Amino acid sequence: MHSWTDNLRFAFQPVVNLRTGAVAALEILARPETGDVLAEARRDPELDGRLAVQALRAAARKETLLPLHLNVFAATLADLGGLTPLHDAVRAAGRMPWEVTLDVVPPCTHVPHRALLEAVATLREQGFRISADGIGDGDVPLRLLADLTPDLVKLDASLLARPAVVRAMRTFCEQLGALVAVEGVETELQCAAALAAGAQLAQGELFAPPARVPVADVYVPPRSPGSLAAPRSGPPVREFVRPAALLPVTASAGQVRALLTGSPDVSGVLLVDQAGVPVRSVHRSRFLLSMSGRYGHALYADRPAFKLGDAPRTVGVDATAWEVLDVVAVGGRDRTSDDVAVVDHRGRCVGVVRLADLVRALAETRVEEAAGLNPLTRLPGSDAITAEVDRWIAEGRTFALSWLDIDHFKQVNDGAGFAAGDELIRSVGRALQAAVAGHARVGHIGGDDFLVLAREEVLETLAGPVLDAPWAAGGRPVTLSLATVVCGPGGVSDHRQAAARLAPLKKAAKALRGTSWVLARAGLPGYEIRRGSGAAPAQAGYAAAEPLG
Repeated sequence: MHSWTDNLRFAFQPVVNLRTGAVAALEILARPETGDVLAEARRDPELDGRLAVQALRAAARKETLLPLHLNVFAATLADLGGLTPLHDAVRAAGRMPWEVTLDVVPPCTHVPHRALLEAVATLREQGFRISADGIGDGDVPLRLLADLTPDLVKLDASLLARPAVVRAMRTFCEQLGALVAVEGVETELQCAAALAAGAQLAQGELFAPPARVPVADVYVPPRSPGSLAAPRSGPPVREFVRPAALLPVTASAGQVRALLTGSPDVSGVLLVDQAGVPVRSVHRSRFLLSMSGRYGHALYADRPAFKLGDAPRTVGVDATAWEVLDVVAVGGRDRTSDDVAVVDHRGRCVGVVRLADLVRALAETRVEEAAGLNPLTRLPGSDAITAEVDRWIAEGRTFALSWLDIDHFKQVNDGAGFAAGDELIRSVGRALQAAVAGHARVGHIGGDDFLVLAREEVLETLAGPVLDAPWAAGGRPVTLSLATVVCGPGGVSDHRQAAARLAPLKKAAKALRGTSWVLARAGLPGYEIRRGSGAAPAQAGYAAAEPLG
């Protein structure tokens, strides 16, 4: 009798880490020579479950160490309540469930959501990771997506034409603790858009087409300098995660040696317990040196590899690159090249990060920041601040953007000389930095103009020390003007709109006598005078003005 497996083949498509350019995982795709087995599987949950098992076995025959992505229809999970045969097949193949991500594929509209969520909970208990597939091109309700709490969300590349949607999904995924991947990337422009929108992973024809043999090398377009910018706390460690080489903690030294000698790109092996929690870390060079010594193989081959390993260095998935460096700095110098294990909230290993990747990215970030520093104050220019503003807007955060300058600065320069004027600008810059340390970002956008990005609740604390200080240049008293616009979620769409709200406020502040400060809220008319003629320093009043929102 003819079987659907007679003409079924599988192809492998890499999932690429956009930061490191490394292959993070392989998605296994069914490729029948005739017929449409996927259409049949969509109607037949038992067939779909068997497809997942066959895909897993096809990967096992290729002896790849990379994590795997298997596609399963949402209806299959709801109908079967889990995939026990797949769990058994994973174990039989010598893999661990946490090395397998199940891509839950729509449609979802007519799928019993409670049954689907219960099946996903069962799979999670078994150790599988969950990905929500086809977002943007399928029918996955946002409520269901939130209830699934996936480890990964895969967006259709068509959403890249709507960058605000992708940024919003990135913010949503950060709340869920999920990574963002973009599927179907075909052009370098799409790749750049995915990076700019905050996606960490991608797959598509641009990087490598599906192939019968897993590819080791993929094409990743070079990034533009602007794409290297990162928050001051450092880029998140999620962007650097590489697949980990895992073996059970009971593995022998001979098994570790076989893995290392057969995989020259593997820099170390993590020994994990049954739950996937790292117990020991085996460094490639130190281990092979022990094994290659006189009598090394005879002494160690049948002994537990545990005895030749070290305590693993671990960081959480929410750590930053700087926090990883702090972990690396602790301990002996002989371990500075060890991989650092990245663990989820359950302590399970989700991958490793290499020191070289972190150092390279942090160096690029510092070079980019240095190139944008104002030579007079060594403060970042407007690009760094406006990029941060756009990030806060995408995250739906309330923020206050302030524009400060020195009143009648040309007269200061003409009367006291440019050297005194330069020193005054440097002094104001230093005062701003001291006032906002740890609470805000300060930029010098040229001449005597500064930008400050902060949370609204710290405004008075930040502004008071600067505005109330006695300023002078060449013995001449100097006053300052400060304009602030507070923007809540949805108040402005990008930094350009925020800047447009600031322009009339700056004009209003400079029209007041003495050191002044006016504040407005995006979307509301008028402005509040907090310093300057017409209001006592501790008094807040509203003055008539043109609508600013």
